[in-house]
Amino acid sequence: MAAIDLAAAAVAGLLGLSGVAVALGRYPGISGLVYALSAALCAVLALLGGLVLATRAEAAVLSLPIGLPWIGANLRLDALSALFLALLGTGGAAAGVYGIGYGRHEAEPQRVLPFFPGFLAAMALVVLADDAFTFLLSWEVMSLLSWALVLAHHRAAAAREAGFLYLVMAGFGTMMLLLAFGVLAGPQGDYGFDAIRGAARAPAATGVVLALVLIGAGSKAGLVPLHVWLPVAHPAAPSHVSALMSGVMTKVAIYGFVRVAFDLLGPLEWWASPAVILVGASTAVMGILFAVVDGDAKRVLAYSTIENVGVIFAALGLALAFRANGLGALAALALTAAFAHAVNHMLFKSLLFMAAGAVLSATGRRDLDALGGLIHLMPVTAFLALVGVTAISALPPLNGFVSEWLVFQAVLQSPELRQPALQFLVPAAGGLLALAAALAAACFVRFYGVAFLGRARSPEAAAAVEVDRWSLGAMAALAALCVLAGIVPGALLDLMAPAAEATLGARMPPQLGNAWLTLVPVAEVRSSYSGILVMAFVAITASAAAWLVHRLASRRIRRGPAWDCGFPNPDPVTQYGGGSFAQPIRRVLGTALMAAREEVEMPPPGDMAPARHRVTTRDLAWSYLYLPVAAAVDYAATRANALQFLTIRRYLGLVFASLILLLVGLAIWN
Repeated sequence: MAAIDLAAAAVAGLLGLSGVAVALGRYPGISGLVYALSAALCAVLALLGGLVLATRAEAAVLSLPIGLPWIGANLRLDALSALFLALLGTGGAAAGVYGIGYGRHEAEPQRVLPFFPGFLAAMALVVLADDAFTFLLSWEVMSLLSWALVLAHHRAAAAREAGFLYLVMAGFGTMMLLLAFGVLAGPQGDYGFDAIRGAARAPAATGVVLALVLIGAGSKAGLVPLHVWLPVAHPAAPSHVSALMSGVMTKVAIYGFVRVAFDLLGPLEWWASPAVILVGASTAVMGILFAVVDGDAKRVLAYSTIENVGVIFAALGLALAFRANGLGALAALALTAAFAHAVNHMLFKSLLFMAAGAVLSATGRRDLDALGGLIHLMPVTAFLALVGVTAISALPPLNGFVSEWLVFQAVLQSPELRQPALQFLVPAAGGLLALAAALAAACFVRFYGVAFLGRARSPEAAAAVEVDRWSLGAMAALAALCVLAGIVPGALLDLMAPAAEATLGARMPPQLGNAWLTLVPVAEVRSSYSGILVMAFVAITASAAAWLVHRLASRRIRRGPAWDCGFPNPDPVTQYGGGSFAQPIRRVLGTALMAAREEVEMPPPGDMAPARHRVTTRDLAWSYLYLPVAAAVDYAATRANALQFLTIRRYLGLVFASLILLLVGLAIWN
């Protein structure tokens, strides 16, 4: 059986599991079975994707007799879709295994279970789609099922608000993609991807399509200013669903952009790249800045996803710029860096959302300032979370460093670009990405230190216990992949090479044959990196330091009070909290970029009222873009309410006028 047939069968199996969950969702034990089978089918998808990449198999197509008449549903498994199918399958398998344990203490599993495998199937169909109708239908099903998962805890007002906002933004994104494919298909209306690839279009139409796809896919991925749904929807969903939405669904959106911008549109002119680079770099800075100052553990991770999506889009913009200048090898470097960061982000962000879910299950709290001391009570979770925060902070020798290092290697090649605008823009974007990387390290020192170190700040944190073995197993597998992809990155990059080659016609040089598994992205005299040597150096120096300390230090035990920062009160509340860590960055950058304000209420002498300190931040995109639009829509809807009281003659007049406008528009189109 061909790989495309097996992939279609696995997707059909996931859809069937949704039906099983609907029919048998209330029976004991069905939760673990559905999650286990979902994980197994996702593992099949991951293996298929990896096999297609490893064997450099030719693209395979499959037509199903469903969908639009005379068109059907067309599926295609090529190197690009295989890469994202492997990403999806890996993340889905880990989430399924985690869900086996998570489902045992979920209050209402029937509100999650029917939608979970269907959500995975819809994302797989987006990646496999070979015509616009199948792509858009799968995209919309993916959006609706993820909306249902966001509403799993629908009794909470925050979940209902998040679901509404997500639904509005998802509908807006789908509308943009619908318009983009309409322009791509042109007057002929041929929605097959092969026909779209071969169609000729004016530069203006190309620019319109690129803008629409950037908006449509960017709204799902979380590009600023289209990001507003992400920090409210991801925390509202169950933790393994949050891992899927952040680690996998945003990558499916990135796949949609890559498929259109690099494949369906064909080679673009250089002017298509600056907007993508600038939006990506700005998104990276704004996303991580909000993550640094937020106090909710899952919302911190959601904002961090915005930052990483920005890094990926900046790399994609670089690939567009290099490709337009005929620099195929450098375009392959930038595109491979984007692919590598997409895979790496799936690994460490899924791990961190699962760790946050473990903490939430153990304590019932998401606010950082109510946690602390969990390294003693949840040591395995604390260790695995440490791997995740080290990776996401781009510290060697873990995988996050490799992909961000490759992005900066691509930025350093900007003098090769011929256009002065790009020669100025790319280094500036590189500066923004460097700022984002530094803020990410600060963000996750704060995240891990406040949540896991110190002393418990609440009774719930003091009573925490380790989570189940299924959850720990899923996190351990992701942590192992983070380490493996960091110390042997050449294997991952070589596996991705067919996707870059199929998309650009060029690839990075093979990496696995280099001595000491060294990465040489451009030339050895310019830059190189060996993850295994860095790991060996860290291990040797750390062991030597530990040996020297134990060898030379006194064996006497000395006990004394912990350093109290000048506050002799032993209450855990006097520890540094999330706000304490964030204060310097908030004061330096937050005032201008987030309208950060601090208010202090100090009662006069003799007044027994408590002193209060309030910190507020605002998302300027929400305040100056979305709230005015919402107010305008509310005003227009209120005024349009009068239409329901018209007479029949006025209704007929409106129908006639609408018909005339449609005919005029059709005549102009033709």
